[in-house]
Amino acid sequence: MGHYLHAIWQRPETPLWLAAALFVVGFTAIYRLLFSDRSLPDLAIVGAKPNEWFPLQRARWRNTVDMKTATVQAYESRDRACIFPIGASQVLVHLPHKELQWLAERPDSDVNVLAQIIDMLQLDYTVMDPGLVHRPSHIPLIAGALTRETGNLVPELLDEIEHSVSEAWGTDTQAFKEIAVYPSMTKVVGQTTNRAFVGLPYCRDPALLEAAISFAQGIPVAAALLHSLPAPLRPLLAPFITLPNRINTNRFFRILRSDIKQRQARLSSQPTGTAEKGRNDFLEWSVKQAQTLDDPYFGKPDTLAGRILIVNFTSIHTTSFAITHAILDLAAGKQEYIDELREEITSCLAAHGGRWDKRSLADMTKLDSVLRESQRINSFATTSINRMVVNPAGITTPSGVHIKPGVMVCAPAYPVFHDPAIYSHADEFKPFRFAEQRAAVAQEGASATQKARTAFTTASPDYTNFGYGKHACPGRFFAATALRLTLAYMVMNYDFELQDKRAENSWFAMNRIPPVSATIRLRRRVVR
Repeated sequence: MGHYLHAIWQRPETPLWLAAALFVVGFTAIYRLLFSDRSLPDLAIVGAKPNEWFPLQRARWRNTVDMKTATVQAYESRDRACIFPIGASQVLVHLPHKELQWLAERPDSDVNVLAQIIDMLQLDYTVMDPGLVHRPSHIPLIAGALTRETGNLVPELLDEIEHSVSEAWGTDTQAFKEIAVYPSMTKVVGQTTNRAFVGLPYCRDPALLEAAISFAQGIPVAAALLHSLPAPLRPLLAPFITLPNRINTNRFFRILRSDIKQRQARLSSQPTGTAEKGRNDFLEWSVKQAQTLDDPYFGKPDTLAGRILIVNFTSIHTTSFAITHAILDLAAGKQEYIDELREEITSCLAAHGGRWDKRSLADMTKLDSVLRESQRINSFATTSINRMVVNPAGITTPSGVHIKPGVMVCAPAYPVFHDPAIYSHADEFKPFRFAEQRAAVAQEGASATQKARTAFTTASPDYTNFGYGKHACPGRFFAATALRLTLAYMVMNYDFELQDKRAENSWFAMNRIPPVSATIRLRRRVVR
């Protein structure tokens, strides 16, 4: 190692790189000390100590090192807002939980979710065509066509799950083998979601999947690096930081361009008034949508490919985390949990003629509960209802705090999920927690709406994994269907060697992620 470092030091360009690095570090420190807190209200700072110099910057470091303690401390300010600084991310005005409903109901002219997402993920730099996020024509398709067609896509999704899981986990029914959960699930989720996005054969193209997965994983890393820099330096350094994003984008586009052009030619050649059904996937819907929009931008092959890349980013990341968490939770639980799931799945399939469809999945309440509970205890986000204040006059909270435009605001998430006043045994994984609640209200003669309040996809002020209010995740119904199918298939077709202890999650900036190197031992079941 010493010889290696000496060789680097002797290179002629090393002094230039060192000088550049020192300039960036020095400029960043001075900029943050002088300019970073001018727009924030005068509130207590989470992580700061009394009477210390530069409290915001020092709190940012402390909170980054120990995010769990920081988010709990913010939550303990039950009736007061506070400043929540986070390294490699945004500085937030953290509202008390009792004001979450108020925040969720604010109009987009007051607080804006898209502006917050663009800033949080630095999408003006991390996405090669910012028009894809500033003009998000894919969102109506997610909320409309994708949600509407999810039930019809179940057979294709299940076919892809069977293919991808068998490939990732093997079919040996004799010996247990060790599997790295997260990497294998990323591939399974990538193939399964792209079966609905682009169909066969592209959903199984290794190069397309590698580009999509690398792009999805690269955005938060690049965003964290950009947030670590002062705003004036970001345009200068972003081309270097986001180079992997550009490479993966170009690779993805090259693979899809010819298929997009063929689809456009086929649809354009149809006689007026005809209604050829065509292929039933997101790319097909996007091509058809572009024909109805009065702007040639939306019909460009690279714009259409970019839409598919964006929906890959939004789905691969969170869905891979969710299924990884569920598997690790079950593998560290009791065999009776898996046995109960198998019994429920078998019973529901028998009641529906052996068919995997929307109705049979809806009856698998224990399966649904496992996913909801796993996401509760392993929540990805530590905050919720994250918004940017966009009203030129600012906003004033119910408790009287005035927040200026451009400031980020949020409500708590992680500590709510772990609050024993809201969830009994809040730090314990109770897989059938929500199924038992649903059964209890059913016995009391509750309506279908009341029973659905404990369903995986239902959002509430106390359950914000999919957001809450008018901006709750539009793709959650598709994601939930894919997750239910995947987990059910794995439980029915694989035996798990139970573990004494679950591998611990990690913190990345303001997010919690599963242990990406955690392994389990499993083997294929002999299903008779």
